[in-house]
Amino acid sequence: MSKQDTIVVVPTFNNPKTIKNVVDDILDNNYNVIVVDDGSISKVVDILNEEKYKSIHIETHPHNIGKGQAILTGANKAKQLGYKNIVSMDGDGQHLASEVIKLIEKNTLVNQIIIGSRNFNIDNIPKKSKIGRAFHNFWIRLNSGYDIEDSLSGFRLYPVSIIDLGTTKVGFSFEIEVIVKHIWKHKHITQTIIECFYPKPEDRVSHFDNYRDTTRFILLHLKLFFLKILK
Repeated sequence: MSKQDTIVVVPTFNNPKTIKNVVDDILDNNYNVIVVDDGSISKVVDILNEEKYKSIHIETHPHNIGKGQAILTGANKAKQLGYKNIVSMDGDGQHLASEVIKLIEKNTLVNQIIIGSRNFNIDNIPKKSKIGRAFHNFWIRLNSGYDIEDSLSGFRLYPVSIIDLGTTKVGFSFEIEVIVKHIWKHKHITQTIIECFYPKPEDRVSHFDNYRDTTRFILLHLKLFFLKILK
């Protein structure tokens, strides 16, 4: 697949300090971009109001729905614009637009997901991130038969066909559900090592609720497990 087939989608919620730098990074690497404002207090349209941002597409949810729905909103817009694939990049500055080409170069099949497996041998990686990654990798392998190195990475290339998978989760759990349901339907999924940036703990912005979202993840894994048995 060529670079022209792919547009970058940035789902963002309350990232006013980083969203400009993220978009600038994408534009500097010569990618088109869709920013999906998932109900932020400081609206993205007000932050990205300079002339240089006139070429980007901004989709706005009237209230916070969840990262998964923001990704699907971006995929729908990309399909309308004629793109075959999207690359999802978080709005907090963790992902680097210079790494997008690694995903595109791995994309050799129709309906293929490419996961950017984060290099965790860098500074400031939270211990809970490493533990969480191992836990979810186990469940993904159990429910899909595929060995995914970094099932929690949000840096991914998706085909726009993800809008037709019948996913039901609209928050962080979407990123687990979409992997398993895509494998069940299309099979094609691969991964590549990517570099990323983790700020110091005091500078880190996260909307992940350890109790609520972890509980949702566990319930989803169990639901997918029983669906697999029924299938």
